[in-house]
Amino acid sequence: MELYKSRSKWRILLAIFGMIIVVITSFYSYFLANQLGEKELKSVKLFALALDEAYANEDLNADLKLVDQIIRNNTVPVVLEDEEGNLEGSNYPEEKLLDQEFLKKQVEKSKRNFEPIQGTGYSRVIYLNYSRLYNLIRLYPLVQFLLVAIFILLGYLVFSASRREEQNRVWAGMAKETAHQLGTPISAILGWLEMLKVDENITENQIEIIGELTNDVDRLNLVADRFSKIGSEPKLERYEIYEILQETKEYMEKRASRNVRFDFPPASDHETYVSINKHLFVWVLENLIRNSLDAMEGKGEISAKVNTEANQVVILLSDTGKGIPDSKQKTVFMPGYSTKSRGWGLGLSLAKRIIEQYHKGKIFVKNSKLNEGTTFQINLPKTS
Repeated sequence: MELYKSRSKWRILLAIFGMIIVVITSFYSYFLANQLGEKELKSVKLFALALDEAYANEDLNADLKLVDQIIRNNTVPVVLEDEEGNLEGSNYPEEKLLDQEFLKKQVEKSKRNFEPIQGTGYSRVIYLNYSRLYNLIRLYPLVQFLLVAIFILLGYLVFSASRREEQNRVWAGMAKETAHQLGTPISAILGWLEMLKVDENITENQIEIIGELTNDVDRLNLVADRFSKIGSEPKLERYEIYEILQETKEYMEKRASRNVRFDFPPASDHETYVSINKHLFVWVLENLIRNSLDAMEGKGEISAKVNTEANQVVILLSDTGKGIPDSKQKTVFMPGYSTKSRGWGLGLSLAKRIIEQYHKGKIFVKNSKLNEGTTFQINLPKTS
């Protein structure tokens, strides 16, 4: 659990750091835009004075080069309105310069941001709007935020995929090595049991004990077989789901407290088939039931239900245990997560891998309430 708390803290810190960068950039861009806006307003006022000077000067020999240069160098979009209310644009697309409807819209837009500049010569009123450069600067923080977000998202996806692949290789290697290590002592134990069976002095009580030991060794063989299948593509076969649930229930019921009641559905009149690897799928069921037994601390009820939805078989496993907090319902499937002092915290992680990667299904916490219980849902493709 500490691993995921630490990871959450790092995510929060990185998010805060990213927000600080975006906020600082936004304020700086806002400052630059305001500076540019003030500069453009001064430029338009100078443009207005130049127009007045140009059209008010009656001296045909006057040198108006400076005035003409000021008028030509203005890059701010403006709309000129004469005394009769006719509009003329400047620094707009050429086809829009005399388009009265377009210019009226620009006038309305200008009124929302600027006070009109009163002229005394050719133009009675001058309306200005922000330049394209100003608008680009204002949009820059948004563009930067989107680019950074896309970069972080892509980096996260690549990193997550790489990490999952590495985890898969570690789990598969660990599982196969465990199966390999179990193989040698299991073979040795079987050999010793066979030697005990042929002992002439063996008693009936000892024969019964040897039979139970043989059953336990067979169980160890099953466990080793399950581990050996992790990391390789398991063979799926057609099974009746109610029969699988009953077999699992009978096995786990004998190993649970007498104060735990099992409520599993009997074999249905309408048989429901799924394609599964029996060893691995039963492992998932046993893992969920063991977690339920731990959560109930030896007293309560474990129930199962089966529903069919379209082309899916839905299996619900419920208990009356401690429940799982809302904030932890997705974390429980992460490797290393465990609320118990013992164990590696890989049970539900492997269960998710078995169901979703090997059986093309889904497993998730359907609902859970503290001190009331938890329901896990498994969806599997239905087989005709």
